[in-house]
Order: sequence, then C-alpha cells, then structure tokens
Amino acid sequence: MIKADNLSFSFPQKELYKNISFTLEEAQHCAFIGTSGSGKSTLIDILMDPERYLFDGRLEIDPTCRIGYVSQFSQLDKSKETTVFEYIGEEFIKIQNEITAICTEMETSPDIDSLLEQYQLALDAFDSMGGDDFESNINKKLNLANLMKLKDLRVSDLSGGEFKLIQVMKEMLECPDLMIMDEPDVFLDFENLNALKNLINSHKGILLVVTHNRYLLNHCFNKILHLENMELQEFDGRYIDYNFSLLQTKIELQELTIAEDEEIARNENIVNNLRAIATYNSEASRGKALKARVKFQERLEARRIKAPFVDIKQPDIRFGMDHEMDDCIVVNVNNYSVAFDELLLENVNFEIKSTDKVALIGANGTGKTTLLREIFKNNHYAIEINADVKVAYLSQQQGEVLQDSNTILEEFIDAGFKTYEEIRSYISDYGFEGEIVNQKIESLSGGEKNMLQLAKVSASKANVLLLDEPTSHLDTYTQIALEKAIEDYKGAILMISHDFYSVVNGMDYVLIIEDKTIRKLSMRKFRQMIYASHFDRGYLETEQKKKSVETKIELALKDTNFVLAKVLVDELEELIKLL
Repeated sequence: MIKADNLSFSFPQKELYKNISFTLEEAQHCAFIGTSGSGKSTLIDILMDPERYLFDGRLEIDPTCRIGYVSQFSQLDKSKETTVFEYIGEEFIKIQNEITAICTEMETSPDIDSLLEQYQLALDAFDSMGGDDFESNINKKLNLANLMKLKDLRVSDLSGGEFKLIQVMKEMLECPDLMIMDEPDVFLDFENLNALKNLINSHKGILLVVTHNRYLLNHCFNKILHLENMELQEFDGRYIDYNFSLLQTKIELQELTIAEDEEIARNENIVNNLRAIATYNSEASRGKALKARVKFQERLEARRIKAPFVDIKQPDIRFGMDHEMDDCIVVNVNNYSVAFDELLLENVNFEIKSTDKVALIGANGTGKTTLLREIFKNNHYAIEINADVKVAYLSQQQGEVLQDSNTILEEFIDAGFKTYEEIRSYISDYGFEGEIVNQKIESLSGGEKNMLQLAKVSASKANVLLLDEPTSHLDTYTQIALEKAIEDYKGAILMISHDFYSVVNGMDYVLIIEDKTIRKLSMRKFRQMIYASHFDRGYLETEQKKKSVETKIELALKDTNFVLAKVLVDELEELIKLL
C-alpha cells in the first residue's frame, strides 16, 4: 500500500531522516515509536501530503489508497449541536441525503442520464464505506468502547477523552485503506484507554499509530517502526519482543565493540612504533609499512559499529531540593468543592506529608487538573500550604508554563539562569544540544515541550512537585528516566496520571475521584482495581520483575560482565513469555 525507499528529509536547522526505507501492507497494525523530536509527526505529514515536501528518495503510495487521520492536537468544538451518533455518521448521512435528493430530482428532471451517473457514483461511495450497515456499525463501535450512553448526547457535552474516542470511531467507520493516528492516547483515563485498545484491536485495515503508551504498545501491535538518530528500523512482531531483541543486540554489539577497541589499540601501538622508527630509518619499506598500517587503522575506525537503535541517549532527569523538610503535612485540603456547569467535587478532604508520593486519578472531566492548579496557586480558602514549602508545577496545558514566543535559551533566562553557557550545559542533560536551543518553543514537539517543563521543574529545587500528566507525549525511554527521578526524589509529589506503570512504579498510594469526592486507595487496592478492568492477575508484578532484571542487565553491561548479562537475558526471556 505504501513504500518508502531511501527517503531523506531535513529542515534548515535539523536533519530528520537519512535514507530510511519501510513498507505498510495489509493487516499490519504498526506502532511508530522514537524519541521526542525525532520527526515522527513530520513523516506522517509527508505521507498525508507528499507534494508539500521536498524530500530525497522515493515514496510510493497506491493511488487508490484512502487515508484516515486522527491528530494529536484535535480540539472539541463546543459550538457543535450535533449528537454523537450524527457526528460519527456525518459522511454516511451526507451521502444518504445526496442519494435521496438525486432520487427526488429524477422524478421531474429531463436529464436522467446525468442524474443516473451521479446516483451510481454516490451509491459506490456509500457501498465502499459499508454504508448499508452504518447505523448498526456505529452501535457496535459504541458498545465496543463502552460508550453507548453517549449516543444521543451533544458532541459539545463530551469530555476531551470521550471526543478523542468518538473521532477514532468516526475515521474507522469510513473504512480508510490506511488509518493514521498521532498519539491518540494522550490524556485518556484508564477506561477510555481500554476502549481505545479495543477499537485498535478490532480494526480490520492498516494502522499506523504514533504512541508512547506502554499499555497500548504491549497489547495492540504486530509491527514496529522505530525512528532514531535519523535512521529507521522495521520489526515484525510485538513491542515487547522488539525490546528484547534490542537488548540482545546491545549485548552482542558491546562485546564486539570491546574486541574492536582492543584491536584498534593494538594497531595504534604498531603505528606509533613505526612512526618512531621512521624518524631515524628512512628505508622505503618502513614508509610503506607505516602507510599500510595507517590505512588499516582508518578502516578499523570507519567500520566501528554504529547502533542508532541501542545507543539511545536517555535524559538525565534529577529532582533535587534546596532543603529537605521534617516529617510534616505540606498540603492540607479541607472541605474543598468546585463547580463549573455542574458540581465536580464536593467536601473533599486529604493531606499530603513531606515525603508522600501520591497519584491523583479519576475519569476525564472530574476536576483533577482544576484541583492541582488551585493547590499551585494557593489562594483557595480550603487549601493550606506549609509555609516552608516551595512548589513546582508541570501543566498538561504546556502554554501555562512555557512561553511559545521564547527560544529555549530565553525560557531559561526567565527561569533564573544567569548565562547562556550555564543554560546550554544544564539542558544538554535533557537532550537539547546544538542549534535547537535557539528554536522557538512553538516549533517543538509535544514531547520536547514536556521535557522542557521537566527541566524547569528540576531547576526549581522545589520540595513539593505538582505534576499534571507528566508522561504525556514523552517517549518510553524518557518515561523510564522520569520514573527513576521520581523514585530518587526525597520530597512530596502529587501527580495526575493515567499511566499504569508510572503509578505502580513510583507512587506510595492513590487518591481516586469517585462520586464527586476523593478517597485514599492503597497500592494493593489500586492493583486489584486495575486487574479487574485491564490485566491478567499478576501482570504488573511480572512487569516489575521484568524491569528489575533489565536494570540488572544494564549494570552487568556497565561492568562488561557479558556472562552475567547473558544469564539474565535468559531469565528475562522467561518473564516475557508470561506477558
């Protein structure tokens, strides 16, 4: 259906792809992964409208290929008065009305031939979309996503997460040959994420989905496209098997690299000895031997193994504090209520201590972000913040924290850094190096913007962190680095998250919003709740064991203990079979 061959593309300030090749074929559900800012969304734009881009290489798209698209930035139109059913079935209803109008006109018009041609074209379009069964198919999709209750609601009354799922259904039901979705999971609550998983797995056509969500990656795809360091790799199989393959490759490459380094070092000694001899012995044979050895050394250097898919630079995220606090209450919420069009939260009470790491969870639209923002602003009578507390805030609405018109460097001058050199040194740990530091914030990807927010949170040295969906848009490598930073942090964290892994791996307990109030949930109870809806029993524990073994493998590789690493790989393979 789609074939790219040696495709290369760059912006003036950044090269994105260098001779990448891939295919998308029937029955493939393909996850498109890669670090933030690597060019995934740009490649999607090229596929959607190749005429707009000047790229090298060849891109073949079947001329009959119809492409459906769900954007990561789609916004709910509050002015829409259509019902959910009418919105999903918009194209079907439009063609149906067109057919009815043609039939009505045929009753009185003398130009029957022209109308018959229009009638047949409309019928063909209706049939190609499965129009005869469109009402039944809409009901099936709504049932699959457990959203039948929304069928007769106005689109303007939906939450952002519900609207995202409705968009996915709308595109799927129009039966495109290829459906592209750019981070459709961002900000979805647990139930809606499960609904998205069901929709993806039920889809019969080709899918290309940009996602960093580990739940979807582990449960939805049979092919991986991995874009990294300007190169692209294809893998037929599950994401979990792809990661295992990368780890095996990493061990093999590190062994080979050590052997190569030893060979290069030996040859360098020979070259140095020959150069020393050449200073007092000018025989031609000595000169030839030296030239031959230098050429051999150049070949060794040139063939050094390049591994863009195993040599992924993880950001070095660290949350420090100006001063640690004694064991005390840092945030106290007492009889807090909030309402907009309707009451969201009523008489909410909880407290957070100085070292608590707490996840705030609940369905989309239940007031989580509003509560977190109120705590940050600290001007609500029901919220009390300890006087010794310094708070840092990461917003899911990135414009609250970042100024789009700033360059990256200017953003950090505003944050209190004194010199550009100081900023460059600091943000290089977060993957911002070279000319990118002079780019405007507005030109960055969603993942890069969240990385900047994390860098600002870290620079604040705060002892209470308020994090609103911090893993959104972040690639999986950065998500894991963030989990490690949270684990090492000595202060208090209140984090809104719909990411199972971040909650289970980093939080002490959960505050869950239900029935307009908040109750405390132990991690054991949270796991039971998640198992009931999403996982086989023991899944998250097996995931944690897997993570532990992977960490041990990384440590073994740092010590160049390849024997131990290979033993641990066998242990890891057995755990993967359980997943």
